Amino acid sequence: MCGITGIVSFTDTGESFHAKINDSVSSLNQRGPDSSGTFNYAFTSLGHARLSILDTSDAAAQPFSDSTERYTLVYNGEFYNYKELRQELERDGISFKSSGDTEVLLQLYIKYKEKALDKINGFFAFAIYDKKEKSTFIARDRFGIKPLLIFKDEDKLIFASEMKALMAYGIEKDIDHEALYTYLQLNYIPAPHSIFKGVKKLTPGNYIIIKDEVEEHSFYKISDHSSNYSSDSYEQAQKKTMQLLDDSVQKRLISDVPLGGFLSGGIDSSVITALASKHDNNFSTFSIGFKDNQMFDETHYARLVAQKFKTNHTEFILTNDELYESLQSTLDYIDEPFADSSALAVNLLSKYTRQHAKVALSGDGADELFSGYNKHKAEFEARNLNLRGQFIKQSGFIWDKIPQSRGSKIGNLARQLSRFSEGLKLSSKDRYWKWASFNDQSTADDLLLEPVDKELWEERKSNHLETIKSNGDFNDVLRTDMQLVLTNDMLHKVDMMSMANSLEVRTPFLDHELVNYIFTLSPDFKINREMRKVLLQDTFRSILPSELYNRPKKGFEVPLLNWFQNDLKDKINNELLEDSFVKDQNVFNPTKVQQLKAQLFSNNPGAIESQIWGLIVFQSWWKKWME
Repeated sequence: MCGITGIVSFTDTGESFHAKINDSVSSLNQRGPDSSGTFNYAFTSLGHARLSILDTSDAAAQPFSDSTERYTLVYNGEFYNYKELRQELERDGISFKSSGDTEVLLQLYIKYKEKALDKINGFFAFAIYDKKEKSTFIARDRFGIKPLLIFKDEDKLIFASEMKALMAYGIEKDIDHEALYTYLQLNYIPAPHSIFKGVKKLTPGNYIIIKDEVEEHSFYKISDHSSNYSSDSYEQAQKKTMQLLDDSVQKRLISDVPLGGFLSGGIDSSVITALASKHDNNFSTFSIGFKDNQMFDETHYARLVAQKFKTNHTEFILTNDELYESLQSTLDYIDEPFADSSALAVNLLSKYTRQHAKVALSGDGADELFSGYNKHKAEFEARNLNLRGQFIKQSGFIWDKIPQSRGSKIGNLARQLSRFSEGLKLSSKDRYWKWASFNDQSTADDLLLEPVDKELWEERKSNHLETIKSNGDFNDVLRTDMQLVLTNDMLHKVDMMSMANSLEVRTPFLDHELVNYIFTLSPDFKINREMRKVLLQDTFRSILPSELYNRPKKGFEVPLLNWFQNDLKDKINNELLEDSFVKDQNVFNPTKVQQLKAQLFSNNPGAIESQIWGLIVFQSWWKKWME
């Protein structure tokens, strides 16, 4: 687990940027605090910041070259079947000087070129330079677990694990207003776009070859099996799911440094813990609880799981003050606007876990794979509308009259019913977008001073929703979640906050063999009117504590509204959303910002937290990176 960066220059002007590679590597030191290095040859430079997990010796240090020094690799990530692939290569007469996966990856590429990507099971972003061919090969893993950003102009192509590492080269920072328009709705910017016009995120499952030209190709996509689902019975699907997930967990326990797992008390992390404890009698688990937010505290359930599977369990109990104190460190690490407020909790969980382990397993991916979100239940109801749904659809005017807020049960219920009622009146694509958004399109229209190119934005939106077909089934929704929400929100959040604390997080639910199989199954195996994640819950029902079942899914809500109206009030009024700053900034409509502030500090702020948080994150980012 590391940070990578590099530059390929096309002209003499581009060549002058190579001198900045050391600054770029230095910006990645939290991702890779153990060692760093650079490689320079002709028109190509590569840089690496290392977090040592497998083979922590200098023999595996990067940039890593083969014995002929023709090929040089920089690599962020790991793949778990490297030992068997190493044996295959050794039978071909290849000898190794290191014991980890880095050298195996390089030798696989030397032998198979881009076909090596089909062989490796793991998560990665890497680049390989070939001196003889004068070519550079860059790839990103199937689901985008590891990030990779690319800046390209007529003089050069620069890549890096983080935006700050690109900015270290002095690239142009021209705001992409269509991306900002998307951010104001989703609270993140999905690949392939970024906050800057010149910067793109490499699409997961894609690779780039830089030689005479720059060519991008795809090596993986989740297949649509709706016309020919697996004939496996439900019992067979349970058995195979158990087997594939167990294999995935076992693979991800390999490590030369201390390893453990996140344990929230929900089904997903509990399944991972149950399987990991089978193969590791000394498995460690880590949970965070919220002393001042008992509604969201699940440490009781995490404790039940830890006791059942006899893990070395550690709880970190947080107060609102401790959560608030993490606010600045979270904002400081964000180098592209990203406003999923649960990043604050992930930052703290990673920080405290890192004091005990260098690697943690997580349950990320299960909700998207098996259908675990509230919006999935809503979408199922929308596609199978009954009398209750018809009543909610026709009663939108009632829910709109009830004060809506995430901070209270009644207010949150009114908010959900209102969104459900509105969504039922939309097409499947527009409904998905609405339910994936924190704010509606009209809010973004009102906020931005400069009108966006709606034709261009609609084209981007259409690309994000291309997997939802008018005559498709529920797996269309899950496949879209995997490509949009999982990659750009959930995985980005975990990668960013874990790397801020030099912690590697592994995701067993995203083993591609498991994902491929689950998408061959009918959506009836995953969701029905009574239950979400049907297959996953039933598969592990006999193993997990019964208390984990038949209880509502709990998300975590940061007490944003309380912070905005108290601790952050002065900072909002006199710094981040101060009238003259907003006017001089020339990005947002000052009148609309004033209206939002007036609503925020009124007696009826409504469900305004996400709008204000999105603005605060953007303004904080702007002050650090744009002023």
